[in-house]
Amino acid sequence: MSKSKKLIWTSHSDLAINRRPNVGRREYLDYMTFTANERPLFTELFGPMVGLKENWKEQGATEAELDFSAFRYRCETSAGISANTGWLGGEDVVLSDNSEYKIIRDAKGRTVKLPKGYATLGLPQDFPVKTMDDWLAVKKHYLFDESRLMDGWYERAMDCIRRDNVMVIGIPGGYDELRELMGDELACISFYDQPELIEDLLQTIGDTALKVLERVSEKIQIDVLSVHEDFAGKNGPLVGPEHFRQFIAPYYRRIWDFVASKGARLFDIDSDGNIDAIIPALLDAGINCIHPFESAAGMDIVKVREQYGDRLAICGGLDKFVIAKGKDEIVRELEYKLPPLIATGGCIFGLDHRIPENTSLENYKFYLEKVWQIFENHN
Repeated sequence: MSKSKKLIWTSHSDLAINRRPNVGRREYLDYMTFTANERPLFTELFGPMVGLKENWKEQGATEAELDFSAFRYRCETSAGISANTGWLGGEDVVLSDNSEYKIIRDAKGRTVKLPKGYATLGLPQDFPVKTMDDWLAVKKHYLFDESRLMDGWYERAMDCIRRDNVMVIGIPGGYDELRELMGDELACISFYDQPELIEDLLQTIGDTALKVLERVSEKIQIDVLSVHEDFAGKNGPLVGPEHFRQFIAPYYRRIWDFVASKGARLFDIDSDGNIDAIIPALLDAGINCIHPFESAAGMDIVKVREQYGDRLAICGGLDKFVIAKGKDEIVRELEYKLPPLIATGGCIFGLDHRIPENTSLENYKFYLEKVWQIFENHN
C-alpha cells in the first residue's frame, strides 16, 4: 500500500472479522480430537493485514465483504473465560503519538513503539527483567489473587455455554512470558546463565494459573487450554527440545494434566515460524493442537499429518502468499493440501496468518470457491 493512501482500518478491533460461526461445541471437539469426521472445517484465522480492506474497498468490495460476513466458512463458536492467569496490574501510558508511530509505556514497564500504517503490534524497546532481583521486584504481578476471576465471569460463561460455545482459557506462554519480560536474547541466554530465574518464574506462573483453573473448573467445563508462544522463526525455534523439556514442559504438563482430568480435550499452541524440531517435545508436554503452520517458514501440514497422525490436530496451514499470486497457484496449493487432510479430519483449514494486503478481492473469492468445490467433490 502506498504510504500516501489514507488508512481507515488500523487497529486489531478495526481488522476483526465476522466469521458467522455455525458449528456446535460437540461437533467441533469430536472433529478436532479425531472422534468423528463428518464434514471438514474451514475458517479465516486472523483476518486481513493493515491496508487490505482499503485496497478491497477500491476494488468495489461491499460492506459485507469488508467485514467478511459475505464469505462462507464452517467453524465453531468459541468464548474466552473471563479469568486472568498472567500478569495482573499496571496500565499503558502514551508517551508520544505522531503521524509515523506511537510510543507507549506499557503495563509491564516496557517502552513500546508502534509504527503506524502497517503494524498492529508494537515493538518493545526495553524490558523490565535482567536479573533475579528485577524478577523479584515484578513477581507480585504474577501471584494469585481472587480478582483474577473477573466480576460476572461465571454468569458470562454460563450464557456462552447455553449458546453452545466452545469454552477456552489461556495460560501464559512458557517462553513467551520470558521474552515479554526479558527480550529474546536475554531469555535465551538465561537458560544457561540464570536457570534459577527461569525456574522460579515458571513455577510462579504455573502455581497461579493452576489456582485460577481450579476455581474455574469447580463451576464450568473448560474445553480448550490455549497458550501463545511465537517462539520460532523461519530457521527454527528459539528454544530447542532440550531446554523446552527441562524448563517449559513441566509447566505445560502440570496445567494440562489438571484440566484434562476435568474434561478438557484440546491443548492448543499458537506459534509462527518453523517448529518442526520441537513438535515431539510439544506432544510429550500435552499439546495436541497447533496453529498456524506457516508455509513460508517450511511448515507443511500434509507432511506433519503423515508424521504425527491423530496425535496432533492442525489449524491453518494454507499459504497466505499463494492466494495473492494467481489462480493456478491457488489450485495447486489447495489440491495438494486439502484432500489428504479432509480424509483424516482433525484439521481446521485456513490461511497461515493474516491476509497480505496485495491479495486481490477477486483472488480471495476464487480461493474460497475452490475450497468449497474441493470439499463438495470429496463428499
